[in-house]
Amino acid sequence: MLTISSYPVAVAMCFVTMLCWGSWGNTQKLASGDKWKYQLFYWDYGLGILLSALVIAFTLGSTGAGGRGFLADIAQAGASPLGWAFLGGVLFNLSNILLVIAIDIAGLAVAFPIGVGLALVIGTLQTAFFRPAEVGDSALLYIGVAMVVLAIVINAVAYKKLMAAKNAGGQSGGSALGIAISIIAGLLMGGGFFGLVSKGMIQNFAAPEAGLMTPYTALVVFSAGLFVSNFLWNTIVSLKPVRGEPVNPLDYFSKGSLKLHAVGVLGGTIWNLGMAFSLVASAAAGAALSYALGQCATMIAAIWGVFIWKEFKGAPKGTASLLVAMFVSFFIGIAFLVASK
Repeated sequence: MLTISSYPVAVAMCFVTMLCWGSWGNTQKLASGDKWKYQLFYWDYGLGILLSALVIAFTLGSTGAGGRGFLADIAQAGASPLGWAFLGGVLFNLSNILLVIAIDIAGLAVAFPIGVGLALVIGTLQTAFFRPAEVGDSALLYIGVAMVVLAIVINAVAYKKLMAAKNAGGQSGGSALGIAISIIAGLLMGGGFFGLVSKGMIQNFAAPEAGLMTPYTALVVFSAGLFVSNFLWNTIVSLKPVRGEPVNPLDYFSKGSLKLHAVGVLGGTIWNLGMAFSLVASAAAGAALSYALGQCATMIAAIWGVFIWKEFKGAPKGTASLLVAMFVSFFIGIAFLVASK
């Protein structure tokens, strides 16, 4: 399997993860509409994650002289590591579906900074607590996390100003609902999915421990958990949506086009490429830093939302300054996170 031992290369891979995790939401925006609801998009998104995991496992996870190949690795994996990774996929899927709902209500520039930003804080602190040996300078790590928290608060204030202006103008806005769902998604996402997956992973990539999984095998099992749980979580939010009319799951077959399906699969592939890079980079960068840098995708998503999708267009005076402060806080936070190793 392909292994990474260089810290600069690992950090570069974490930045690719950041780009992937911050950009997949664009595919939801591209596919969204009255005809193709986010629930229908999410079936293809889950399929894209599973298919891409298998492709990565049979290519990067099965080449090279180091470690164990995918098929040999999954054959020797113990029940507990397999179960942890599968459960990680189930937990992540619930949180991610809530994030998709938040994007549908409030947009990329709000759902990501609040939801994924909160997940960054919780997940990083949790990983650092359980795997302290992989943390370099804990003070710098915590300062970086604190700056991200500040950016989340600033973003929430900016969004509140935007919603107040929309409501005053007679437009319907997500108001507190978008923020509330983003927070719930962040709490669930940061509550342990990455830790669950990494719990069943090998620590020594050059000489894999028996019974544990390589990152590539863990990725496949995680993706299987996500895909299977989709039939529970996505069916629930289709029949009992938070907002709007129920969506018939069979509409997936009658209303979809090749283009719409391809966009959804692409979204899942983009996200899972980031997940693969994060898991592989964790050996050289450390699990806490790898997760933290990846979840700085919040900044990337906010850039897409603000500058490409114009989600804050028509915002009242003073909102632009808040958005600038948010981006500055994120950049400073990222700098401290990188310097912490």
